[in-house]
Amino acid sequence: MHLVSETMRYEVHSCEVEKVGDGLCDEPIGIFDSGLGGVSVLKQLIKVMPHENFMYFGDSMNAPYGTKALDDIREMTITHVKNLLQQNAKAVVVACNTATSAALAQLRKMYPDVPLIGIEPAIKPAVLEHPGGKVLVMATPMTLRQEKFCKLMGRYEDNAEIIPLACPGLMEYVERGETSGKGLHQYLTQLFWDIRDEALDAIVLGCTHYPFVKDTILDVLGNDVQIYDGALGTAKETRRRLKESGLLTNDLSPGTVVFHSSGDFEGEEKRFHTLLGV
Repeated sequence: MHLVSETMRYEVHSCEVEKVGDGLCDEPIGIFDSGLGGVSVLKQLIKVMPHENFMYFGDSMNAPYGTKALDDIREMTITHVKNLLQQNAKAVVVACNTATSAALAQLRKMYPDVPLIGIEPAIKPAVLEHPGGKVLVMATPMTLRQEKFCKLMGRYEDNAEIIPLACPGLMEYVERGETSGKGLHQYLTQLFWDIRDEALDAIVLGCTHYPFVKDTILDVLGNDVQIYDGALGTAKETRRRLKESGLLTNDLSPGTVVFHSSGDFEGEEKRFHTLLGV
């Protein structure tokens, strides 16, 4: 996978992708997140589809989304997905739980012929693998308030004890590049204080930023707790949707990744490389 990096501000409507193909199938897959958390989804997308081109946009200027008003989140998400489509993205993955809940249904009405894939907390596999157990769901305050999340939790709350936990401020640690360390450990210790005596069976990471602090979460809560996130499922669903639409590339050479940001590009580019592992 070859990495190309460039910045994108709101007024920019075009960019170049290195690998030139012979049609729509070789156009990039767009990935959108409120910041760098969607890199956890991008990593799985690359594993599942190593020959595809990817175009990533993180709206770090407006992060975090999880504490903003619903209408603002919806408007920003629609704007950025539209921008990716204007840059010839053949599909868009909304790699943000909050943005998915706020805007994906409306986006699918706007673009019925475009594969638009969202992400949701992996409650289903956690509950099915731990029937009758205690399942902690970590998410942003906005995700937990959304009707989409409440319906999802409602489908499985008879099968396990689901404990929702709002985590304001956690995604900012990842945005700053703090995926470990004393400050993060203290934050999580305080966050988990009221549930410290719960015998948890599973933890669902309901924000794409949270997998990057998984080790510290386990250090605080105990390494015998199983962790779930929706990144791999989202990647597999993206591949399925592209295959169904006849949009998988036929080019077997390594794909490319182009990184865009609305924020401090130089600092974020370094963190993007670190999180992606390249």
